[in-house]
Amino acid sequence: MDIPEPQPGLVIRYAYLWREEHERGRDEGIKDRPCAVVLAVEEADGRKRVAVVPVTHTKPQPNTGALAIPAETARRLGLDDTPQWIVTRELNLFTWPGADIRAVPGRKPATIAHGFLPHRLAMQMIEAVKAHVRQRSSKSVERDE
Repeated sequence: MDIPEPQPGLVIRYAYLWREEHERGRDEGIKDRPCAVVLAVEEADGRKRVAVVPVTHTKPQPNTGALAIPAETARRLGLDDTPQWIVTRELNLFTWPGADIRAVPGRKPATIAHGFLPHRLAMQMIEAVKAHVRQRSSKSVERDE
């Protein structure tokens, strides 16, 4: 299976664990979903730490921290036709590649990557996540055991 280097804007398939699920005692995501890489940092020991945000079909409430994915971008990434949003207020943090990455269904050859967000959308996502972190309104879940 192809596992590319993590880069901001890369959309991967991942078993995302929502903060709410984590607080209820779950340690595994309920379903695999597209997630966008926000940050990838190489540590002194050579390991890569990654932060991802989830993509959801659930329409967000106003001012909850989400960006709409344009239909054309969703099609290019191989996502379905239902409207989708990038949630910028929640993060999963893990060491790359991690046990929770998954193959994109139906993609040949097998890969975890849907593709990249357009640069402008990726920058909007990163800036929105940074704003939530600065405001202390972001929620993160550490996924390493």
